[in-house]
Amino acid sequence: MKIGIVGSGAMGSGIAQVLATAGNQVLLYDSNPIAVEKAGQNLETQFQKLAEKGKLTYKEAETYFDNIRLSDKLSELNDSELIIEAIIEDLEIKKDLFQKLENLVSEDCILATNTSSLSIASIASACQIPSRVIGIHFFNPAPLMALVEIIPAVQTDKDLISKTKNLVESWKKLPVIAKDTPGFIVNRVARPFYGEAIRILEEGIADCATIDFAMTSLGGFRMGPFLLMDFIGHDVNYRVTESVFKEFFYDPKFKPSFTQKRLFEAGFFGKKSGRGFYDYSSNAEQPKPNENPELLEFIFKRILVMLMNEASDAYFLNIASAEDIDLAMTKGVNYPKGLLKWADEFGLENLQNELDELYNFYHEDRYRCSPIIRNLVKQNKNFYN
Repeated sequence: MKIGIVGSGAMGSGIAQVLATAGNQVLLYDSNPIAVEKAGQNLETQFQKLAEKGKLTYKEAETYFDNIRLSDKLSELNDSELIIEAIIEDLEIKKDLFQKLENLVSEDCILATNTSSLSIASIASACQIPSRVIGIHFFNPAPLMALVEIIPAVQTDKDLISKTKNLVESWKKLPVIAKDTPGFIVNRVARPFYGEAIRILEEGIADCATIDFAMTSLGGFRMGPFLLMDFIGHDVNYRVTESVFKEFFYDPKFKPSFTQKRLFEAGFFGKKSGRGFYDYSSNAEQPKPNENPELLEFIFKRILVMLMNEASDAYFLNIASAEDIDLAMTKGVNYPKGLLKWADEFGLENLQNELDELYNFYHEDRYRCSPIIRNLVKQNKNFYN
């Protein structure tokens, strides 16, 4: 299949690697000739490394790299059967691009966006044939992360959903179908992992190192929330939080924090800038966590309860099936368990009581218990029977 990718940054290049490895003819386009040339060099190095590690033969590495062409001319995308856009998260810029692409390609070409939180319907509205537009959201780094969220817009042709699912599977990825709502599955459900951790920090209950240690040692998460935010970058993570908050009509559940905003404003983006919640300079002393068992249990439980509540709400509002929500969180952000399965193990009545306790203490809507939890408790049922 001939596939065009617009944007040669880390995500666009990663997608190019995935698709080329699956045997597709890929054209990687960027308006910046220096950026696209650099992306090509990085991809060649990446395939070479995979061969050196024995993950590919040298012949395979050469073949897959040869499947990728580079261009700084948009017109060269004209014979694509599918185009995936992976540019800046700016709605107007994306809409303008989709209008230009539609004038180039055939009527049969699928136009996909890799947006992590913007409205697919809004992007599709820029097109004369909006039925061909769909969200195909990869996770970074695309070659390593198994999950792909497929997000149909209200205008998307129903047949395109199953066609896209088959395509994603042919790329050796795990597809989940999500409703076109802010953050889709992962970027919606994961918000409390960051937001509640920052809230605990702001309340002076514990420092970053202790909160991170609680989530890795008790929860089995690969990274604690502060280290993960620093790794993602506050220029990305804060913007997504702000976007989701705005798109959800300022629901207090998704309210951003001034603590992270100030880091963002200061240019303390995390690991990439040398400073975020942690200091990454070579002579910086690594903070040690407080290993008090009661404190760690309190932190872990509070963040987990909020995560399970958000996953429950996503299911309640038909954002995705229970299975797809759990698959998304384990394969998209490497959670140790699916949150709805975890909620069943935790006990839904216990979950309801924990949330009610938080709500009664704070009297804030961010702690409201999802109606589906109350309903299942009443019926003495679980998410999975």
